[in-house]
Amino acid sequence: MTDPRVSAIAEELLTARKHAREAVTHPHQQPALRLDGLVRAFHQGTRRIDVLKGASVDILPGQAVALVGPSGAGKSTLLHIAGLLETPDSGHVIVNGRDCSGMGDADRTRVRRVEMGFVYQFHQLLPEFSALENVMIPQLIRGRSKSQAAERARELLGTLGLAERLEHRPAQLSGGEQQRTAIARALANSPRLILADEPTGNLDPYTAEHVFEALLHLIHTTGVAALIATHNMDLARRMDRVLRLEGGALVEVQPLGLT
Repeated sequence: MTDPRVSAIAEELLTARKHAREAVTHPHQQPALRLDGLVRAFHQGTRRIDVLKGASVDILPGQAVALVGPSGAGKSTLLHIAGLLETPDSGHVIVNGRDCSGMGDADRTRVRRVEMGFVYQFHQLLPEFSALENVMIPQLIRGRSKSQAAERARELLGTLGLAERLEHRPAQLSGGEQQRTAIARALANSPRLILADEPTGNLDPYTAEHVFEALLHLIHTTGVAALIATHNMDLARRMDRVLRLEGGALVEVQPLGLT
């Protein structure tokens, strides 16, 4: 017999995914992230390598968007530009209606701190701090009190199944626990946008599945927008939208058509 609580959670998640997909048809909704005509090239000696050639996309609140493409296609470059860590040669990065393209370093840092959360393939937790403290740190930098930061960290880590691991340092956590802690850290300041670069790429399939489901559940229940680069086609199919980076441009593809 199915536990009614499990059925309720499943129904809630399916409804959230349906609404995220339907949001594409409502152009009046302000995108959490708009990439408009991004161009980026690199030079190796006399050779010019065009990585992005007019890449554009709108990502709405509550959408989990997969970014796929072969190695070397420019997925990490696109994420770095979207996260204001690199600047494009031309084009615009608009975060919650604010054009960040001409900002100086201080303003870009402020937007990253307030509006964005980042999840990497390798968790990049601070080894000398506990899981709780790792999730508190970005909040303390933001200006929250220690008690507020601790309460928020406990809430997120508990949601991710880590209530019994709060005081453990990264070396005492499994790979999946480390990555779930990193997800909690990315969401600590209630960002409007999550950028993730192969967040399950360093995990075994079983652990990757659990980490991915935890991330997807939080995206759909909090309403945060997410752009997630992945080589895992099975995970990409389960997101709300799939973008393939081809020839320097972003092409929207149907999940069932992925190969």
